[in-house]
Amino acid sequence: MPPRRRGSSGFRGVRARPNGRFYAEMRAGGFWLTLGTYNTPELAARAYDAAAWRFRRPRCDMNFLDVESLEEAEFLAPTLCLVDDEDRRRHRQVQRRIAITEHDEESNRRHRRAVAVFEIDNPNTTWADNDPRWDDIWTETTSDDE
Repeated sequence: MPPRRRGSSGFRGVRARPNGRFYAEMRAGGFWLTLGTYNTPELAARAYDAAAWRFRRPRCDMNFLDVESLEEAEFLAPTLCLVDDEDRRRHRQVQRRIAITEHDEESNRRHRRAVAVFEIDNPNTTWADNDPRWDDIWTETTSDDE
């Protein structure tokens, strides 16, 4: 069987993501294992090597041949980022705050537009050409789509 090719990252088991980060993956027991996403290809390759040691892969399948043991591979590998309930709670809280802020901004745009339209319909209103209220009249809101 021919030797496996190394990916575009230069390391076995490491692929680049479109966002510029790298992830490590390995096939084991008929399944693809995702080993995590990392900032550099070297960190992803270290994670791959630690997993390869755990699965007792031959040394030729490793990225770094200077590693002599599983303990050394695990020491050099980046720590795993495990998501727990506290992380999920914080994420939901941040998402709620973002949704509230977006709703408030939309309400503010609607209000400014309604005031500007009301004022422009009044025959006694005169605005200069550079008045920022002109922008409020042409502001798009979600109620325009409905």
